[in-house]
Amino acid sequence: MDVNFALLATLVAYLILMVLVGMLAYRVTTNLSDYILGGRRLGAGTAALSAGASDMSGWLLLGLPGAVYAAGMNQIWIAVGLTIGAYLNWQFVADRLRRLTSVARDSITIPAYFENRFRDDTSALRVVSALVILVFFTFYTSAGLVAAGTLFEGTFDMDYRLALAVGAAVILVYTLLGGFLAVSWTDFIQGILMFVALILVPVITVMNLGGWTETTQMVGELEPGALDAFHNITLFGIISLMAWGLGYFGQPHVLTRFMAIRNPKDIPLARFIGVTWMVVALFGAIFTGFAGLAYFGETGLDNPETVFILLIQTLFNPWVAGCLIAAVLAAIMSTIDSQLLVSSSALSEDFYKRFFRPQASDSELVWIGRGTVLGIGVLATLLALNPEAAVLDLVAYAWAGFGAAFGPVIILSVFWRGMNRNGALAGIVTGALTVLIWDRFEGGLFDMYEILPGFILATLAIILFSRVGKGPTEDMLREFDQVRDEMRRR
Repeated sequence: MDVNFALLATLVAYLILMVLVGMLAYRVTTNLSDYILGGRRLGAGTAALSAGASDMSGWLLLGLPGAVYAAGMNQIWIAVGLTIGAYLNWQFVADRLRRLTSVARDSITIPAYFENRFRDDTSALRVVSALVILVFFTFYTSAGLVAAGTLFEGTFDMDYRLALAVGAAVILVYTLLGGFLAVSWTDFIQGILMFVALILVPVITVMNLGGWTETTQMVGELEPGALDAFHNITLFGIISLMAWGLGYFGQPHVLTRFMAIRNPKDIPLARFIGVTWMVVALFGAIFTGFAGLAYFGETGLDNPETVFILLIQTLFNPWVAGCLIAAVLAAIMSTIDSQLLVSSSALSEDFYKRFFRPQASDSELVWIGRGTVLGIGVLATLLALNPEAAVLDLVAYAWAGFGAAFGPVIILSVFWRGMNRNGALAGIVTGALTVLIWDRFEGGLFDMYEILPGFILATLAIILFSRVGKGPTEDMLREFDQVRDEMRRR
C-alpha cells in the first residue's frame, strides 16, 4: 500500500501540474493562430523538446527497450535511421518551411499550407490532406490511450476502463483549454522527464549489475548474438529499419513545431537541442533494453515491452519510481495531445471555416477547435475501450502513412520551384495508398517497411504530375524566390 501510495501521489501531482499548465495557456490564447500554432512564438528550447517528445510517444520508453530486450543490438539501426532523419529535417526543411508557411498567406496548418503554396482553388489539396490527418490520427490517438490505460492498470491494478478514462480526461482538459501553447509547454516538461528517465534507468541498472563489463558479459552468456548489431539481420533488414527516418519529413505534429518557431534565426539552436535530446533518448532506450536483458535474463519477461517499467519498480525508491513512471505517461501524453490538436485544426480551420463559415470570427473558431478536440478525444476513447481492438493495427503504419503521404510533398515544396498543385495532390494520394496497400502483402519485397516504397513512388508521382497542367503561377514563383533569397542572405 505504501508503494502504491507513493506512485499514485507522484502521478497525481504530475497530472495536476499538466492541467495547471493548460489553464495558464488558456489565459494567453485569444485567437485561432494562438490556439493552433501558438501565435508563432515558440522559443528554440520549447520547439525542440516539444517536437521530440510529441513524435516519440510511449514507443520510446516501452517499444524500443522491448525490441532490444527481445532481439538484441541489431535493433540499433532504427535509432540510427531516426537520428539521421530528424537531423536532416531540422537542417534542411525547418527554416524553409517556417518562412514559406508565413509567406504563403500565413498558413497555420499543413493542409492550408498545401492549398496556399500551390494556389489550389478547388480545395482538393486541403480536403485530401485533412482527411489523411483525421483518419490516421484518430486511430493513432486511440492506441495511445490504450497504452495510457494499460500503464495505469498494470501499475495500480486499476480497472482498465477507469484507467483509460482518467488518462483521457487529463489530456483532454489541458489540450482543450490551452491549445498549441499548452501542448508545447507540457511537451517541454514531458521531454525533460523522458530525458532524465532514459539516463537514470540504464545507468542505475548497469551499476546494479556491477558495471558495463559485467553487463555485457552476462548478456553474452545469455544471448551471444544480442551483442552484435549485424546478428541475424540482412542488408535488406537494415535498410528497412533505417527507413523509419524518412517518416520525420511528413509528421504533421513535428512540422507544426517548425512553423511555430518565433524566429527562423532560432532554428540552429533548436536543431542542436532537438538532435542532442534525440540521440541521448534513443540510445538510453536501447541500453535500457540491453541492461534489462542482463537483469531479467534468467527469469525472463512475459512481455518484453514492460522491461522499462519493471526496472523502475525493482530498482528505485517508490517516490522516485513514481516520477520515472510519470515519464512513461509523459511520453504517451505528449504524442496524444499533439495528435488531438492537429486533428482539431484540420476540422476547424480546414473544414469548418473553409466550407461552412468562411466569415467565422477567431473566437468562434477557437471554440470550434476546442469542441473538435473533445469530440475526437471521446471517439478515440470509445475506440480504445477494447485494448485488443483491431483498429490498433493501423498504428503499425501510421508513421509510414504520414511519412510517405506528406514527406515528399513537404521536401519538394520547399526545394523545387517548378512543383505545382497536380504534383502535390498526386504525391499525397500515391504515398498514402502505397502504404495502405503494401501492408496487405507479405514475403520478399513486401517485407520492406512500407514507408520506403511509399516515399519513392510519391516522389516520382510529384515529379511526373507536376509536368501536367498549368505550371506555377507568378505568385507561387515570387513567394518561392523570396524565401530562397532570404535563405541565401542568412
